[in-house]
Amino acid sequence: MKEKDITQKVLEDNNDIFADIVNVLLFDGKPEVEENELVNTTVHSQYKAEDGKVHEQERDIAKYWKRGGTDIVLYGIENQTKVEKRMPARISGYEGASYRGQCDKKTIMPVITMVLYYGTDRKWTAPKNLKSLIKVPDNLDKYVNDTKANVFEIAWLTDEQIAKFTSDYKIVANFFVNKRKNKDYIPDDKTTIKHVDEILKFLSVMTGDNRYQEILSDKEGVSNMCDVAQRLEDRGIEKGIKEGLSLGGNQMIYSLVEDKSISMEKGAQKLGISVEKLRANMINAGYKCPDME
Repeated sequence: MKEKDITQKVLEDNNDIFADIVNVLLFDGKPEVEENELVNTTVHSQYKAEDGKVHEQERDIAKYWKRGGTDIVLYGIENQTKVEKRMPARISGYEGASYRGQCDKKTIMPVITMVLYYGTDRKWTAPKNLKSLIKVPDNLDKYVNDTKANVFEIAWLTDEQIAKFTSDYKIVANFFVNKRKNKDYIPDDKTTIKHVDEILKFLSVMTGDNRYQEILSDKEGVSNMCDVAQRLEDRGIEKGIKEGLSLGGNQMIYSLVEDKSISMEKGAQKLGISVEKLRANMINAGYKCPDME
């Protein structure tokens, strides 16, 4: 879970991606926030618990939206891969600390927290406001302050919403929407990737598929998710070849050559024989060589 938190933060902390998330999810795609108007701020604050001890709480990401030297909004992003029942209470703590820190300022700016939910198995089912978690005594409801959790279910974004993203986050949103619809989804997004390192690490950790991470060793030439899909396929074929050869499975090579997953030359090289010998062996074994078509 710690690794997921880090990769999410590293990707979303890029100002172009952060601004894009805010513009699409809060402003319906209008370019209200420019990346050069975002300034990082501390994500740590303290609170005193009922046990009398002082504890530290940490936001995922927090940035000031500044324009002309004036603070407009403090945006916070919280990432969730699972539904968190008490999310409104957590947000209340984060935002309360932010407002408390502004008490000495002439003007207090608003604090907005966005919860990016990456679950694909089910939608967010937990309460989205603080009062839903509290048993309020009769006739006191109007005196109890409420806090709203602005939850955005990334895997359920519409095609229209995804089309409005202009940064690498478009790739992320498209990936999770398709993963929700098809667990065996193979990336086919042709959007050019700007932050290749961050995207591949993010997908590796979020999917549990280390092949995304392994691609980083030879990421040169990776410009979009179609390139990534091809690298994944190549690595899968290569792994299959190694496993097949370790078991003495020449038939695996014959099958890969027959369906053109690898060339005759590469198949012969894997078996340590000539192309002519491979051809003869395949024919004898009942396989069809591509150059016989």
